[in-house]
Amino acid sequence: MPVAMAGAVVPELIPVRADERFDELALRAYLREKLAGGELPLRVEQFAGGHANLTYLLRYGEGDGAVEYVLRRPPLGPVAPGSHDMHREYRALSVLWKAFPPAPRAYLYCDDASVIGGPFFVMERRRGIVVSGSIPAEFGGGQDERANRKLSEVVIDTLAELHAVDPKAIGLDSLGRDPERFLARQVKGWADRYERSKTGSVPVAEEVSAWLLDHIPESPAPTLLHNDWRLDNMAVDPRDPGRCVAVYDWDMCTVGDPLADLGTLLALWNNRGDAPVGMSPMPTQSAGFMSREDAVARYGERSGRDVRGVSYYDVFGTFKMAVVLQQIYFRYHRGQTQDERFAGLGAGAAGLFELAASRRP
Repeated sequence: MPVAMAGAVVPELIPVRADERFDELALRAYLREKLAGGELPLRVEQFAGGHANLTYLLRYGEGDGAVEYVLRRPPLGPVAPGSHDMHREYRALSVLWKAFPPAPRAYLYCDDASVIGGPFFVMERRRGIVVSGSIPAEFGGGQDERANRKLSEVVIDTLAELHAVDPKAIGLDSLGRDPERFLARQVKGWADRYERSKTGSVPVAEEVSAWLLDHIPESPAPTLLHNDWRLDNMAVDPRDPGRCVAVYDWDMCTVGDPLADLGTLLALWNNRGDAPVGMSPMPTQSAGFMSREDAVARYGERSGRDVRGVSYYDVFGTFKMAVVLQQIYFRYHRGQTQDERFAGLGAGAAGLFELAASRRP
């Protein structure tokens, strides 16, 4: 399905970008005996969306007999420690589908860089509509208030469903190290990531980083976390925007403070009248979409958690989004990727650092 972006509909699939190609014959030979349909002719295309991990469609055969899979690998060039972790994503998705149906099932993991140039895993393909910067025509193009309300509800309700999963029951309780100290470790880790990806001086970024370190709250009981929760990491049913059919991008999945996921979501959730921020802000200003305040209240109701201290997590989520853009821009700035989509991410990161500072209580 196409991805609905602000002002345009981006095709779901494109030919593999020149600098992100790999040896398809080597991949086919490696997978031939490992996947159902692996003996059929292989065609590889690239998913157009996303700005970090690289995602490809593997289509074996043609017509009604074709078998499709999705391959995920890290971005080109050096990556921040702990990020773009294909083995972590594979480990989570190899079992999470049993307890959380929107999680696609992962089939295999490969750490042999000689196959395609880096570690990767292969998972099932899920079909649905990914809503990013604008609401697509299938759901009224932003004019259907009922559909818009459903989209705002499904992103909150599905998050609450994830946080209700018992990690121990599916063997993922050891996915996170020292879950009770997750938040403190994360804040320090993201501050360090910013320092390593700086391409110039942004005083407000250092100010927010220091504020976050000085005001770490006590966390609620730990849960399973996605760690990059947002509307465009989900796909919804083309016939019902209120039904989630897939959640993607689990490479930072862990066990820790559930309000960190809510803060990540709030980072790009703007109320009507707010200035849009970031690379791909959610279409939260559409009529019928819940306000930030209503979204927080709904999460509290659905999860049963105290959300009175969510402002801290909002600031942290906004800071994280800024650092993600800065890390991607750093690779572009250093010439480690030639993708021109990344040229403006430095300015986008600076705007998010300013927004994080303004959201402090």
